[in-house]
Amino acid sequence: MRMDKHGKKTEIVKAIIALAKSLGMLTIAEGVETQEQLDQIRELECEFCQGYLFSRPVEAKAARDILIKGFPQF
Repeated sequence: MRMDKHGKKTEIVKAIIALAKSLGMLTIAEGVETQEQLDQIRELECEFCQGYLFSRPVEAKAARDILIKGFPQF
């Protein structure tokens, strides 16, 4: 779900994150492409993110190398 800035969709995402936390689950935001989106996700206290902001899709070996070397800090 694409979030708009502090609109109805953001409220839905907040509710989903709250539900996951109440069930003892971790949350992962998918499709994070911009720093602005990452900032929004951080504000909502989502534990993990994935998307083009971090890396384009890569083969398994390249993913392994990224995980070993670590991601740049955002």
